[in-house]
Amino acid sequence: MRAPRFRLLRFVAAIAAPSLLLSACGPSAPSASPGSRAVTFTAPGGVELEGRLFEAEGASAGVVLAHMQPADQSSWFEEAATLADDGYRTLTFNFRGYCPGGEAGCSSGETDVALLWRDVLSAVRFLRSTGVPRVAVIGASMGGTAALVAASRPGTRIGAVATLSAPIAIGALTASPETLAAAPSAKLFVAGNGDVSAADDAERMYDLSVPPKRVEIVPSDDHGTDILEGNQGPNVRRLLSVWLAQFVPVQAPAQEDA
Repeated sequence: MRAPRFRLLRFVAAIAAPSLLLSACGPSAPSASPGSRAVTFTAPGGVELEGRLFEAEGASAGVVLAHMQPADQSSWFEEAATLADDGYRTLTFNFRGYCPGGEAGCSSGETDVALLWRDVLSAVRFLRSTGVPRVAVIGASMGGTAALVAASRPGTRIGAVATLSAPIAIGALTASPETLAAAPSAKLFVAGNGDVSAADDAERMYDLSVPPKRVEIVPSDDHGTDILEGNQGPNVRRLLSVWLAQFVPVQAPAQEDA
């Protein structure tokens, strides 16, 4: 029996002004939260990835946030601070080859879309090493595709994945039917109905995925993390919060007595 689909029934707001596109090594990034700190961890091939860890005292659950192109980790700083306030130790990071500088950090290596999922896994392992055994990944656009591929790898134990406008394929990175069938994580697919390609891909990936799963096509023209800043921002943030609370709650579920 198919899991139910849910759609937000809202009036479509006016089209937002286009966002200024920044290059992978572009200027001016949003300021990080005072409660965060710069971290570095190693990905396959000896590539050093720079990120920021947003602390939550006594956290036993964490969230990795994977950015879209051509953005960098700073596009997630506001959401990371919110998640930390909610009790999740949260990690943002730059994919290999992304070097905005300043508080947004500078990862080494060359950009390689085919290896993004390996960077996500490295981020998950690093976050676990800080003492949070339960981890979710939220990815925007290509970051969402990379998260799905990472979640399909044996033994990764990613509790939940949420994607914002993730494509089925970008370059050599593909969330194939086999990949989606092999990813046991709870999967939430979000896209705007005005972002037609992303919405179509969200529906297709939902169809190809194993439960638990949910798809939300919201009335928006925004893409990736821009959805969080647009007219559907509050709704999508609430969706993410509810999804995390259901599958990777801040407090670990009580263990039943044997």
